[in-house]
Amino acid sequence: MLRFDHVALRRGPDLLFEHATFAIHTGWKVGLTGANGTGKSSLFALIRGELHADAGTFTLPEGWVIAHVAQEMPAGECHALDHVLDGDEEFRALQRELEAAEEAGDGACLAELHERFAAIDGWGAAARAGRLLAGLGFAPEELERPVASFSGGWRMRLNLARALMCRSDLLLLDEPTNHLDIDSLLWLEEWLRRYPGTLLLISHDREFLDRVIDRVLHIEHRSIRLYTGTYSDFERQRAERLASRQAAWERQQREVEQIRRFVDRFRAKATKARQAQSRLKALERMERIAPAHADSPFHFAFRTPERLPDPLLQMEEVTLGYGERPVIEGVRLSLAPGDRLGLLGANGAGKSTLVRALAGELEPGTGRLFRHRDLRIGYFAQHQLEQLDAEASPLRHLLRIDPGAREQALRDFLGGFGFRGERVEAPVAPFSGGEKARLVLALLVWQRPNLLLLDEPTNHLDLEMRLSLSLALQSFEGAMVIVAHDRHLLRTVCDRFLVVRGGKVTPFDGDLDDYRVTVSRSDDQVPAPVTEKGNAESASRREQRRRAAEQRRRQQPLRRRVDELEAELDRLGEMLERIGRELSEEELYREEAKERLRKLLREQGELRQRKEELETAWLEAVEALEASSPQER
Repeated sequence: MLRFDHVALRRGPDLLFEHATFAIHTGWKVGLTGANGTGKSSLFALIRGELHADAGTFTLPEGWVIAHVAQEMPAGECHALDHVLDGDEEFRALQRELEAAEEAGDGACLAELHERFAAIDGWGAAARAGRLLAGLGFAPEELERPVASFSGGWRMRLNLARALMCRSDLLLLDEPTNHLDIDSLLWLEEWLRRYPGTLLLISHDREFLDRVIDRVLHIEHRSIRLYTGTYSDFERQRAERLASRQAAWERQQREVEQIRRFVDRFRAKATKARQAQSRLKALERMERIAPAHADSPFHFAFRTPERLPDPLLQMEEVTLGYGERPVIEGVRLSLAPGDRLGLLGANGAGKSTLVRALAGELEPGTGRLFRHRDLRIGYFAQHQLEQLDAEASPLRHLLRIDPGAREQALRDFLGGFGFRGERVEAPVAPFSGGEKARLVLALLVWQRPNLLLLDEPTNHLDLEMRLSLSLALQSFEGAMVIVAHDRHLLRTVCDRFLVVRGGKVTPFDGDLDDYRVTVSRSDDQVPAPVTEKGNAESASRREQRRRAAEQRRRQQPLRRRVDELEAELDRLGEMLERIGRELSEEELYREEAKERLRKLLREQGELRQRKEELETAWLEAVEALEASSPQER
């Protein structure tokens, strides 16, 4: 086992943690969590022997083989398959010994080496490496390509495959999903579930953690605590601990109540419109996990768009590609306010190409792309992190967008994204990837878009910021198209999914659990055997989702009318409240203020009459909306 006894670790002058005492037993799968900068990667370095404890002792079993993903980018002319095979050091060592014994003509040594080679399945090593590469998204013809010919993200996949190739006793994985699409992520998830050794995993993907780990090691307040169970179990246990602290408890209640109001509102609509129940379950789960994140430093909301035209954007028989090479063809897509689309498919299938076309960065080769004149796009993509002005501060970036804004309002807004104190005016050059991603999101939110295009928005975000983003997206009134491998985000935000595969964009009649079944099929795409009952239930769910989608589209004008009336009633309510406060002022009833008093009373009467008319119209609109919904049986 790995044993920590009163371990303390520093990074420079900063104390990361102290008095850490716990043990990790053989075969455990442990998720290592904590805010950025608390010492997760440093703990890995301690286990690998790259750092030494400043106090206490750390021990692990003698002779254990430790595998981890190298962070440096591999290069050179070594082929992809050979690079991965190098991960099995014993296999490579035996290969060299066999070559030397053959050259020396040492038959006895060769017999012994062949026996050891067979014991480690050396003859099947290349096939094992090929399966790893295939699972991580590499095509068969790419196995002989030089490592240097791959992009940075694909080289990191090669490093991951090399770590998995190692027949290790302990596997250390630090954010292994960052460069994966959802198909490869699902494959990796299943591989790790079958991994026989001890696993320590750093990840900001809560669903990935839930399916892989059975323990959580959490770092906070310079201490480390070991929890038993999945990540969801950890959240519940931590919430119970936080509830004992009064200040945190009060904040938890506000957070939970905010989510409960939204969930209740969505539940009512989902019942009437028979919307997909998977999203409702995800929202209910968010209500349960909120207390565990009551001390999150991130709190923000999307501003109401100025206009919500319908449709916002349309594509008709569009072909997209680069030069003469089409990537996807025949795209038909219409986006209206309230649409929440998730794009599914392997890397390279064309998801980002489609998003770039929607954002206006790529013009269609053929077909028609219509954008409403009032369309305002908020586009998040990884390349935008590098387009930030390295010398400008977060505050300066916002002032360039909105020079007339009050500085204090901008500071308050940036505080919701974790930029406070001196950080607000610091140059962004030394910012981490997570801080840059938060700043790009802040700039996007401030501009009040009515169409959000989010291409892997969570890659550099920690768990707290991912949860805040999910919450903020719940109340966004415009349309959104999301590419993400974070299934928690997709489950809680998206109502519909499109699959980009084989040069086509097609609706996916299912949820993410159905998609898991799809990507787990064999290479010839033959579905895995399911029972007759399972087939019937799956078909029934798909039919329900199809009807629900059609119903939502038919009801959209009615829902929009209800929302407009509600907004107007809220505005009138605020005006009446203001007049009521003015009418309570004593000086208003002096002789010299008679004219102002008459004016306020007249305005109050007109507003009350207008409010009654709107309430009547609202009731009629709600009744029409309810009448358009299927009756509950």
